[in-house]
Amino acid sequence: MTVGRNLVDGFGRRITYLRLSITDRCDLRCTYCMPERMTFLPRKEVLDLEELYALARGFMDRGVRKIRLTGGEPLVRRDAIDLVRALGRHVGDGLDELTMTTNGTQLATHAAALRDAGVARINVSLDTLDRETFRTLSRRDALPQVLEGIAAAKAAGIAVKINTVALKGVNEHEIPSLVEWAHGEGHGITLIETMPLGVVDEDRIDRFLPLSRVRRELEQRWTLKPSDHRTGGPSRYVRVEETRGLLGLITPLTENFCAGCNRIRVTTTGQLFPCLGGGERVDLRAALRSEKPRENLEAALDEAMAIKPERHHFRIGVGEAPALDRHMSMTGG
Repeated sequence: MTVGRNLVDGFGRRITYLRLSITDRCDLRCTYCMPERMTFLPRKEVLDLEELYALARGFMDRGVRKIRLTGGEPLVRRDAIDLVRALGRHVGDGLDELTMTTNGTQLATHAAALRDAGVARINVSLDTLDRETFRTLSRRDALPQVLEGIAAAKAAGIAVKINTVALKGVNEHEIPSLVEWAHGEGHGITLIETMPLGVVDEDRIDRFLPLSRVRRELEQRWTLKPSDHRTGGPSRYVRVEETRGLLGLITPLTENFCAGCNRIRVTTTGQLFPCLGGGERVDLRAALRSEKPRENLEAALDEAMAIKPERHHFRIGVGEAPALDRHMSMTGG
């Protein structure tokens, strides 16, 4: 249903945050995200620049105030910066914030352009500071490029938040040093439980690390004070007194955060998923390519609000099939 022109779902939650995937392609092959031999979409199925921009404007017309560009890895798309520039012109005039989630491999090349286009804040996915662990996790030896990209973003004046997937037996022992490093560099950091999306080459239960346990262990080391800091996403924050930095926790498996959901995701093919953990979807590409794109896009957004579920139902266990067949890189981070 709609209230005025705002997007409001059937549970009264106002949708103000769009995560828009601009490519399913990625230059890394992180083991918890996708298989080594990942099959990507044919380019003809992917929305072009004009369609992505039209979609974003359609959401802004319905009350969306924040857009995060995602992938895959958004910066591997050749015209990514052109889209950032086009959307960046609306920051302060219809859009409160334009952000991006990136793996950082291309960031050194594009940091200044992102800043000039209106991106003031980015999330960088980084699970380890150990080069060999990084190579094993991502199947690519790219840690130096990622660190160079993070430094370039900082130098450009972009606020950086590090996103770290907590993995049992992989980076579990490294979490305190990652937090110390991030805070020492002036970055926030958020820990994330692994999400059961898409088939990968290992059983996720072997690497699942509940953040409730991580938090208890960190509380033996540091003083964690609750914080009311919010960035629009599902992260809940604490302040680490000793490092004077913010630590976020995203807990899709151990602590449901759906009651305050304000976001929806659109894939690079224009499929709107009202919930990351649900199978419900609406085809916005069909609306865009119809004879009456504006009217049909309006109707499609209304449909999305009607079918958005109350909560996700992620689960993880020995031999458990993934919650959904689609990979995170297809949905958008």
